[in-house]
Amino acid sequence: MSLLDRRTFLKAGSALTAVTLTSCTNAKQAGANDLAAAAPDWNAFGRSLEGRLYRPGQTGYATARQLFNPRWDSVQPAGVVRAAGGNDVRSAILFAKKNKLVLVPKGGGHSYVGASTISNGLMVDLGGMHGLSYANGIVTVGAGARLYDVHAFLDKYGRSLPTGTCPTVGVAGLALGGGMGVHTRAYGLTCDRIVGMGVITADGVARNVTASSDPDLFWALRGSGGGNLGIVTYFKLATIPANKLGFFKLTWPEFNAAAVVRGWQKFAQTAPNTSWGNLHIDAQSNGTLSIHVLGVSTTGNAAAAAAQLESFVGSRASARSITVKTHMEAVRYLGGGTTSPRTGFLAGSDVLKRPMDAVTITAFLGAVKAAARAKTPASAIIDPLGGQAAKQPSGGSSWPWRSALGVIQWYSSSQGKAAQTFITNGHHAVQKYSAGGYVNYLEAGRANSSYYGASLGRLRSVKKKYDAGNFFHAPYTLV
Repeated sequence: MSLLDRRTFLKAGSALTAVTLTSCTNAKQAGANDLAAAAPDWNAFGRSLEGRLYRPGQTGYATARQLFNPRWDSVQPAGVVRAAGGNDVRSAILFAKKNKLVLVPKGGGHSYVGASTISNGLMVDLGGMHGLSYANGIVTVGAGARLYDVHAFLDKYGRSLPTGTCPTVGVAGLALGGGMGVHTRAYGLTCDRIVGMGVITADGVARNVTASSDPDLFWALRGSGGGNLGIVTYFKLATIPANKLGFFKLTWPEFNAAAVVRGWQKFAQTAPNTSWGNLHIDAQSNGTLSIHVLGVSTTGNAAAAAAQLESFVGSRASARSITVKTHMEAVRYLGGGTTSPRTGFLAGSDVLKRPMDAVTITAFLGAVKAAARAKTPASAIIDPLGGQAAKQPSGGSSWPWRSALGVIQWYSSSQGKAAQTFITNGHHAVQKYSAGGYVNYLEAGRANSSYYGASLGRLRSVKKKYDAGNFFHAPYTLV
């Protein structure tokens, strides 16, 4: 069982134990009518919703509670609300508070640790709230919208957003935790484009949050992750041009691996904001490493960006491709199509404070090499920061890693002990240069505070202001 399941079980078990002990100390034994009165009135709650309530055993429940990763299929919420709008979200919050249920929101359901499900608690699925509208450079996005649908909608207006690539990822989770992608250096993070949000806080109050209305909540929600401070029902985001992109892919043999890492680090530090490229170190089943960089130029001149990277590496790539793609061609290429099937995996992250030295690069490569030798499917992928992402947006942002070089994602399509060993070895290898973790890449066993850096103190103050009773308190929320 995962740490999430274990923590959830223990928390739920503690609550049940407390109820049992209380009833045992009463002089009068509780009667059937008393117990019925104390139980949540699920039927009345379901009737009050514009959307749909799913309960265990009902048709549709098994599908309604699913997340992207089948690993969490064993987790059984007491109820799943398929919210039709903000009123349903508010009703769910008030019902959960009244009945002392832990509540978690679900956007796209891609959380690495299954944070959008909860045993014996209430899941609020925002997937039905996916409306889109556009005017004057601003797109209004329902919190349940998925990335491919948003890009396809904006393409009709010649506009786009800086986002990640997976087509079924929800906008809400991505934006609230930061949101990195090929436009990060040119236009900043997804959260940097937020200019307004509809938010329902723990008191059931619906708020229009902007830089001038609830400014501290606006600051906090742009980068602290989902499910911490309230449930966002919609976003207003400032769009960017949907221009053609130049792509390059450069591949080197394994014996050039250390030079490629050094060269990539220099590229991440000094390349123009219009250039972006992430470094992939992949474990092969034959025990070797695959080394490549997938890069983008927002000017369309990918050849110049590729040549600059090769000059930093000190050798020409053994295989190279240069292409130009339209906005939607790029979206489909990066996302592997228009949708993505449910996939099992285990993953984690480290935020690189600065370029790694030679000893650390050797250890970094060694962690992936060990996985290759063990025939464990594993990848270390480093996304660059810098450029516009290094600058605080208007209104501020709680995303804490503005000065970092990049973010390593440790990823395995396996979910067993070998995959966890790979991730643990990766953490140890780069420990000297790690500032913490990326909140959109949550992992079990890591301190929640490690995702917030210097923003932690102020985030805790905002939490006390808007959620003094700690209503939003699932295992991976802000503490």
